[in-house]
Amino acid sequence: MRYHGIDTIRGLNLISMIAYHFVWDEVYLFHKNWTWFSGTLGYLWQQSICWIFLLLAGFCWSMGKNKWKRGLLVFGMGVMISIITVFVMPEYRIVIGVLTCIGSCTLIFIPLEPLLKKIPAIGGVFGSFLLFLLFRNINFGYLGFESWNFVKLPEDWYCNLFTTYIGLKEPNFYSSDYFSILPWIFLFSSGYFFYRILKEKQKLSLFAWKERKLLETLGKKSLIIYIIHQPLIYIILYTFHFIVIS
Repeated sequence: MRYHGIDTIRGLNLISMIAYHFVWDEVYLFHKNWTWFSGTLGYLWQQSICWIFLLLAGFCWSMGKNKWKRGLLVFGMGVMISIITVFVMPEYRIVIGVLTCIGSCTLIFIPLEPLLKKIPAIGGVFGSFLLFLLFRNINFGYLGFESWNFVKLPEDWYCNLFTTYIGLKEPNFYSSDYFSILPWIFLFSSGYFFYRILKEKQKLSLFAWKERKLLETLGKKSLIIYIIHQPLIYIILYTFHFIVIS
């Protein structure tokens, strides 16, 4: 059964993401002086988009029929974006971006599923989210969340691209969109366990919303839209700035 509410939420989040990237391009590529975007408001906007995508990916993991195919496809799209951006716009390259992370989590959960099934769903969702909060600052050398750093990790753990992929970001690494396995796999698993809670309590009908065709179409085509939206945004803004108003 396809739950309209899930596709609708994903569609709304895609609209938010597209709007965010319109503003991002205006600020960083076309040099608009919108200082609010680099502050708390812009950060919270960006984080809301990422959190929803990771939670939804984890929530929908159990619904997927061909998890290997889906995981490899999403991971491959992430690698493709990395290769293209490294060559086309290296100053704004995307290495280990959100698609790479979601694809990796999708694949990692396949061999973990027998173990995960043994964990009570309620304990799993709370434990996962607490682990996400604990590991939130691992990219910056600490265990902690946002401005709270609890434990400093050894600097020599942060040494190469593989550790960066895991979450231990090597010095001088740069990506305009960086989502390592840690901490984000714990947000993915929060979604996974939340799905199990609703399924066990037979509450998935909470997402049996009224059909909203436009939003659901966006939600169902989320991967291809993610791939093409940035080039289209750039073309639109370039046309506007250098042809329409020049």
